[in-house]
Amino acid sequence: MSILVLGTTALDTVTTPSGKREAMLGGSAVHFSMAARFFTQVNLVAIVGRDFPNKHIHFLLKKGINLTSLIVEEGRTFRWEGEYCGDLNTALTKRTELGVLSVFKPRVAESQRNIKNIFLANVDPDIQQRLLSHMRTPQLVGLDSMNYWIDHKRKSLLKLLKKVDIFVANDAEARSLSQETNLIKAAKCLRKMGSSIVVVKKGEHGVLVYCDDFLFSLPAYPIERIADPTGAGDTFAGGFMGYLAKVQKVNAKTMKKAICYGTIMASFNVEGFGVERSSRITKKDIDARLAHFKKMISF
Repeated sequence: MSILVLGTTALDTVTTPSGKREAMLGGSAVHFSMAARFFTQVNLVAIVGRDFPNKHIHFLLKKGINLTSLIVEEGRTFRWEGEYCGDLNTALTKRTELGVLSVFKPRVAESQRNIKNIFLANVDPDIQQRLLSHMRTPQLVGLDSMNYWIDHKRKSLLKLLKKVDIFVANDAEARSLSQETNLIKAAKCLRKMGSSIVVVKKGEHGVLVYCDDFLFSLPAYPIERIADPTGAGDTFAGGFMGYLAKVQKVNAKTMKKAICYGTIMASFNVEGFGVERSSRITKKDIDARLAHFKKMISF
């Protein structure tokens, strides 16, 4: 089974205590794809400008990511610049340049419209809804968002939540949308808004999963040196959704393993800037770290 991801393909400039990288390959769809590719065929839907380096196109293709529905438009690629300080949990946005993202109207190739596994990574919920309307028979739909859309496109987001199966949010987003401080209450509130499964990412504190049939929480994989947290949440979603697409089954057992894979993928991502680390790992590396993680959390 394959998966289709809608999101951003960006050029990121990031500063952390470990250094600085300028105009490196990034974006929600890219980080998602770099993780999901280990489990299933990934079809990326995004937009870039004419300034987007060809080396990045070749890189993504070499990693096995289908770029049939990547639009190349006149103008500049979406760019984001941020800086992390302190505990690295929150980025200070220094500059955002939407570029061609401001006119993005996703197009899906005819050959991809029957794909049943879909992830709507962080973009305008109206764009996410437009993409979903192109798909013929979606069976497993995941959704991510951010506080900006919660604050400025709440009505569109709430409408979309009724059409998805899994809602992925970080703790701040879950609290903001639900207006609940306690994360379990927040997850229950989000469940009532539509999606049957709610996944709350808690950064270095792990993840909480809630649905009508089960509730469980897992810690993050401990990393001593974090180089760059950018894209960790999207990488988590890629491992999580990629595994579910592979096994074609959603229950307590597969959800726990999917969450474990998502956690492991995110742990690799933060060890390097951008996709530096996630581009070098192998399935053997992933499985070895997963085995170690299982030993750590077993009792």
